[in-house]
Amino acid sequence: MNHRYILKLSCPDRAGIVHAVTGILLQTQSNILSSAQYGDPDHARFFMRIEFESDQALGTLREAFTPLATQMQMDWELVDAAHKTKVMILVSKFGHCLNDILFRTATDHLNIEVVAIASNHRDFYQLAASHNVPFHHLPLLQATPEQKAAQEKKLKDIVTEQGVELVVLARYMQILSEDLCEFLNGRAINIHHSFLPGFKGARPYHQAFERGVKLIGATAHYVTRDLDEGPIIEQEVARIDHAQTPEQLAAVGRDMECVALARAIQWHAEHRVLLNGKRTVVFR
Repeated sequence: MNHRYILKLSCPDRAGIVHAVTGILLQTQSNILSSAQYGDPDHARFFMRIEFESDQALGTLREAFTPLATQMQMDWELVDAAHKTKVMILVSKFGHCLNDILFRTATDHLNIEVVAIASNHRDFYQLAASHNVPFHHLPLLQATPEQKAAQEKKLKDIVTEQGVELVVLARYMQILSEDLCEFLNGRAINIHHSFLPGFKGARPYHQAFERGVKLIGATAHYVTRDLDEGPIIEQEVARIDHAQTPEQLAAVGRDMECVALARAIQWHAEHRVLLNGKRTVVFR
C-alpha cells in the first residue's frame, strides 16, 4: 500500500541537486506527485519541496536519503503527509482568530490537531470546551520578571508534554522572552494586525489612521526575539478611505487577520514554508 510523503530541503546551491534527489526517489521506487524548487541567487541557496508516494516505510526512506543530505549540507525534513501537526494556540482577549482556527479545524479545512489553548485570561474557556480542547489559564497579574518566567515555564511544559509542533499566537498580547523565542524557534507563528514592517508594536490601526494610509493589512510571521520582525509567511491587505475611524479599521482588520493567519498555519502544516535568513520561501 502506497503512502504519501513530503520532502522539503534547502542547501548551498550547486549543479545536480534535483538529479541527485530524484535519483534517490527512483532507487526507492517512489512516484513523484508534485515538485517545486527555487534557487536564491543572492544567497546562493537552493530550496525544494517534493510530494511523492511510496510503499517504503518512513524510516527506510529517511535512511536512504541521509547520505545525500549529509554530502550536500542540507537542512531537510521528510514527513508523512497524513500527519496532522499538533498545535497550541495562545490568545488574550480578542478571540476572532482563535474561533476561526477552531472552525477551520473542525471542518477539516486545516490539517492540524489543536491539542491545547492557553491564555492569560479566562474569556475563551467555554469556546475551548465546545471544541473539546484543553484550556490552560496562565494569568499574569503583575507581570513581574519572576511571574513571567514562571508562566513561560508552564507554557514550555505544555509544549513538551503534549508534543506540540507549532505554537500559534492568535492575538496573544504578551511579548515572549528571548528564552521562549529560542525554545520555539521556527515553530511559532504570530499574527500582527499591521502590514509589517510598518506600524509595529501597539495600536497599529490607530497609527495607520494618524498617517492617513489608504491600505491596511495583517501579517503572519515566525516569532523571533526581535519584536514583529520575524520572517514573513503571509500578508493580507484592504483598501480604506479617510472617512473610516480607527475602530472601523480594526473591524476590517479582524477579517484580514483570520485569513492571513489561517493561510500561514496551513502552509506551515503542509511543509510549504522554508526559512531563508530573515525571509521565507513559500511553495504554494
